[in-house]
Parts: sequence; C-alpha cells; structure tokens
Amino acid sequence: MNNLKNILKEITQLTFNIETNYPELYRTLDENPMTIPATDHPHIDKKIMEDYLESLKQILKKYLETQKTNN
Repeated sequence: MNNLKNILKEITQLTFNIETNYPELYRTLDENPMTIPATDHPHIDKKIMEDYLESLKQILKKYLETQKTNN
C-alpha cells in the first residue's frame, strides 16, 4: 500500500463486498471495537487506516472459516 487513497479505496471495496455478500456480518461491523474511536477527535493516519483494513480482512476471514466449519 503506497498511499492513503489506495487504502481508503480498498476499505471501501471490502466493506461493500461484506455488505453485499455477507449482510449478517456487515450488521456487526458497527459493534466492532476497532471502529469506535476512544477519543472525541481521533487522529487518523495511514497506519491507523492500514490497521483498520487488516482488521476488516481478519473479521471476514474468521467469519468465512466459521461458516465453512458450520456447513
């Protein structure tokens, strides 16, 4: 990932994928502690957005593994 714009684009695409294909998972994203800032005016930078993107990927991965196990 070379810049913030690309990271934001990937977050948007991944979030849209989750919303479209896994709506039951998408509803839980709002409750994920990673999405709730601990301060009123959080500082958002490239590293924070990379971490958020990685957390979304991990959430989806775990969800898919769980679904595979349950089927």
